[in-house]
Amino acid sequence: MKVTQTSIAGLLLLEPRVFGDERGFFLESYNSKTFAEAGIAHPFVQDNHSYSTRGVLRGLHYQIQQTQGKLVRVVTGEILDVAVDLRRSSPTFGKWESAVLSGENKRMYWLPPGFGHGFHVLSETAHVLYKATDYYAPQHERTILWNDPDLKIDWRLSGAPNLSAKDAAGVRFQDAEAFA
Repeated sequence: MKVTQTSIAGLLLLEPRVFGDERGFFLESYNSKTFAEAGIAHPFVQDNHSYSTRGVLRGLHYQIQQTQGKLVRVVTGEILDVAVDLRRSSPTFGKWESAVLSGENKRMYWLPPGFGHGFHVLSETAHVLYKATDYYAPQHERTILWNDPDLKIDWRLSGAPNLSAKDAAGVRFQDAEAFA
């Protein structure tokens, strides 16, 4: 597996080895030994599957307790996946990175605990799978406004995004609860 460190410490872009021929392909999407060698030694406790249509924007989500590391990949379709560093002690606090993940490029994004997460669907539809290091806890979930003027995230929008009520009502970054 090729592991690329982004400009934010701990945020990794992963590219699995793909073995393909005229019949299709095979890849290992997760191997605990390989991931530990890449510095991802967190145990995963929950798998999630999200299906969305073009223009859907989900996020920016995080949990203030039961913080979740996330290993994100796309099985079909294409998304712009965004991670925001919410670790106050980090030199990149408030900075964001994005990566295009797709069923075609088979890339994965590792977001360690302490990051806000969101994605925008670029294709007609997308199936997004992600492993989490802790359980979903709605009482601890928080949402930062997707278009916060301080973050200035380039979501690659071609029109107004399709948002849930929760995401449309997110709080400003300056008012968000962050991590130590």
